[in-house]
Amino acid sequence: MKTLELKYGCNPNQKPSSIYVNDGRELPIQVLNGRPGYINFMDALNSWQLVKELKEATGLPAAASFKHVSPAGAAVGLPLSEVDKQIYFVEPTLELSPIACAYIRARGADRLCSYGDWAALSDTCDAATAAYLKEEVSDGVIAPDYTPEALEILKTKKKGNYNVVKIDPNYIPAVQEHKDVFGITFEQGRNNFKIDRDLLTNIVTENKELPESAVIDMIVALITLKYTQSNSVCYVKDGQAIGVGAGQQSRIHCTRLAGNKADNWYIRQHPKVLGLQFVDGIRRPDRDNAIDVYTSDEYEDVLAEGEWQTKFKVKPEPLTAEEKKAWVATQTGVTVGSDAFFPFGDNVERARKSGVQYIAEPGGSIRDDHVIETCNKYGIVMAFTGMRLFHH
Repeated sequence: MKTLELKYGCNPNQKPSSIYVNDGRELPIQVLNGRPGYINFMDALNSWQLVKELKEATGLPAAASFKHVSPAGAAVGLPLSEVDKQIYFVEPTLELSPIACAYIRARGADRLCSYGDWAALSDTCDAATAAYLKEEVSDGVIAPDYTPEALEILKTKKKGNYNVVKIDPNYIPAVQEHKDVFGITFEQGRNNFKIDRDLLTNIVTENKELPESAVIDMIVALITLKYTQSNSVCYVKDGQAIGVGAGQQSRIHCTRLAGNKADNWYIRQHPKVLGLQFVDGIRRPDRDNAIDVYTSDEYEDVLAEGEWQTKFKVKPEPLTAEEKKAWVATQTGVTVGSDAFFPFGDNVERARKSGVQYIAEPGGSIRDDHVIETCNKYGIVMAFTGMRLFHH
């Protein structure tokens, strides 16, 4: 198949709409179920590139959870801890494969933003991954293959309309890529820049101790940023993006946004949150929304009389601002990546408040000396990659 007609483009009024390969080759994708749309394929093809490159760079299965052409989360397939299983609502009976762990962790970065996501898997989708996906609100999935059992599970989702796309893992796109804006065609060389551990050798801070776990986290951060709308900053811990800030005009705002998301991820592990007793039969989105409000400054909205009874069996005690601040202060071992240089040390100041101990950024600012000095003040390890990763 060389051309796939779509229902419409970004919006219902944008017709006709289709996808095809510019050089006349066959499309490298097969739609196994559902009818993906324009935005679905934008998410699918961007997220597939991310997980494919992440698998190649780390040797680990990788997954991503995409919304509106940026990742809400990305992760490699490291095992889940018992706390992970609790905060990601994994059924105790579910047998977890590495690729299932990768997706569960990718979606767990920001469960609110992953509502209605597009999932991407570097490896064959198995029954464990499909079983988890089946219970989540998701628009579709892309993977190099599916086991027969996984495909049957996914075909039962969304009344049989769940989008399932298979992609040829050996497909290589053309060197030049094109994009039309206002009837004018832009052309550029595809960003084939390889991100791996060799990119992380230029450590510019006094502290040069970069453990293997932080190397993997830097790779996760940088490859995630390569497919995130710029400006972008990514916080990573244990092979999992825990805060992605996308499309901000100011880098410090991006660092704050991603940092706040990382803080929220960690606050979900607070004993008061883990101890929330939800009413029987509560829908997953309602539970996720309740947690989000409970851990926010608007917690009174979910604890109001007549409201809390719809969510909880027992009225929770408030999680105060002081408790949240004290809890976040215990966070350690976090890595930050930035798609362009930090212009000032204020980005480092904000990042370290979320437990950041490792930073990867291109360098090249006229204030690099100030950024390095700020890292040295806190014993943070920083590597200059020399490569900007803008994505639009």
